[in-house]
Amino acid sequence: MGFTLFWIPATILAALLQTARNLTQRSLTELIGVIGATQVRFLFGLPFALLFLVLVCVASERLPPAISLTTLSVTTWGAVTQIAATALMLAAMRERSFAVTTAYTKTEPVQVAVFGALLLGDALSLWKFIAIVVATAGVVVVSWKPGEKLSRAGMRPAVLGIGAGAFFALSAIGYRGAIQMLPEGGFVMRATTILALGLALQTTILMVYMLAANRPALVSILRNWRPSIVAGLLGAAASQFWFIGFSLTTAANVRTLGLLEVPLAQIASRRIFSEGTSRRELLGMAMIVGGVGLLLMLAI
Repeated sequence: MGFTLFWIPATILAALLQTARNLTQRSLTELIGVIGATQVRFLFGLPFALLFLVLVCVASERLPPAISLTTLSVTTWGAVTQIAATALMLAAMRERSFAVTTAYTKTEPVQVAVFGALLLGDALSLWKFIAIVVATAGVVVVSWKPGEKLSRAGMRPAVLGIGAGAFFALSAIGYRGAIQMLPEGGFVMRATTILALGLALQTTILMVYMLAANRPALVSILRNWRPSIVAGLLGAAASQFWFIGFSLTTAANVRTLGLLEVPLAQIASRRIFSEGTSRRELLGMAMIVGGVGLLLMLAI
């Protein structure tokens, strides 16, 4: 009972750490490319996740819960979709500002509702439909520039960012399901176990790919190990708190509060990258946050 609302500070910490991690990964993208920066999150995050798991086991005097084949499958689903989401997000950040790309990816909660309606048969009320329209319109407002003709190149960053949001939504559903499937352990133990398993799967998948198809990027990662370690630590810590949130409440609740990342990205964009944001882009981001917030207020 005492930990019922612990998902709130955990999610706030996750949003803060993820913003810092995204900033670090964006800088690395220019040095080692999209795939390399994506692997940094997993390869250098895995040792920290394993350390977290050891500390939790020592503190609780218990071993991690057993992993069934079903749990492994669902965790793999979460891991693979998160790889795709991260790669798409970093690709979008190369073409649009940090703050605007973050806003694109934060259409994720809306897409959770759409996936639920299409795949699970969840009811979509009039107010939920209105919320989706408002959030989607916000994405259009952010991505469209006055006088800019619609073209494939102009729409590319929006498609990449929204695609990242879709895969992040699928990933959140997968990880939440995997945590719930574990047969025993407290919420911290279950969250940390799935985090370590997910990062191990992601590191292995990308390592095999890079050894086969992109060895220069792997060499670049090792050469840039100092900033990579920072990105790995921030990524593992952010995921630890996201997963703790998933272990205590629905992914919808966690991702709604996680929208704090949008104004955080705006502040970071101005202070660190000196990226200006127009009133139109601010209006669009406000519409995204408002639409997503309305949608999930109705769902809670």
